[in-house]
Amino acid sequence: MATHFSILPSEIIRYLTLSLNKENNAATENPLRLLRLPHPRTGLLSLFLPCEWLPTSLHDENGIQSTLLEIQTIHPPDERSWFLEEEVISNGNLLMMTPIDPTFILLPILQLKYVNNGNTSQFRAADDLLEESVKQIVDTAVPPKIQCQDLLDFCSLVCTRKSLKNICDIKEISSDIVVYRFSPQKSLDHIRTKVSHLEKCAALDKSKTIVRSLARYGLMEDGKEELLQLGRTRACCDLVAQYLTPLMRETVMASYNFSKLQKYLDANAQDVVATVASSSKSKGGLKETAKEKKDTTAVKRKPVGKASRGIENLKKANTINMPKLTSFFGSKP
Repeated sequence: MATHFSILPSEIIRYLTLSLNKENNAATENPLRLLRLPHPRTGLLSLFLPCEWLPTSLHDENGIQSTLLEIQTIHPPDERSWFLEEEVISNGNLLMMTPIDPTFILLPILQLKYVNNGNTSQFRAADDLLEESVKQIVDTAVPPKIQCQDLLDFCSLVCTRKSLKNICDIKEISSDIVVYRFSPQKSLDHIRTKVSHLEKCAALDKSKTIVRSLARYGLMEDGKEELLQLGRTRACCDLVAQYLTPLMRETVMASYNFSKLQKYLDANAQDVVATVASSSKSKGGLKETAKEKKDTTAVKRKPVGKASRGIENLKKANTINMPKLTSFFGSKP
């Protein structure tokens, strides 16, 4: 059996402890099941764990029973291993379980039906609306690997039913009958609320990635407060868009006026290009000058060095009555 390392919520740890010790019949008779659901941004199947399937005894006061956990894998940049007692685990990945708003997963399911049909005038019961949407997303999936049962189980969760109010118009027919209709405007308002909440989050200013990104474009300089605020808003949109479809991301971005920020970024980019071109031209001129100088030096004749002392003495030698050198190579008499 493969071994994985993970950081687990306390409720999951207690559930696993009870299961291993067989101290709770509900934990052993009803094991937790992971749901394979399409990721809201990529559409790729991802793993999610509904906490409401935990035994009632493990539900805490913080409403863990209505939480949906997303299972993510953190891959180290370089190869890593884990040491477990005397064993070396070559897989150095780390699994994380973090809460996710079910609205992010529900939105593309209902949005697909709206985009394909374009008919949102009819209110439907929650069961009918969700079943029809699930059927359409399964039928149109490419490749067709989405499990219909997993989607239906997701739609039956309490947290999913509560999320309908975030993206749907609601009409109460009676005390027992409530009908829903997908609303693009309500969906946009809900996403914008999340962006606004993220802007006010103190963790945003502590993110080195966000701060470096804003500083790289000079948005943190004095006198650029308005541009800085626009930059923060856009950064928050990009973060929230990690859980949005490309279509929804474009809709959210278009709902903000980033024209002033974009104009500044375009001008800044042109300045950078001009600076790089000028620098390249200057370097090219220096290279040409160096090359010309080298060629001129090569053309010059190499100066004759001073003769050695031995050669100077030979020049002063008395050569009178000495046979010429050619006499040694002549024919013998």
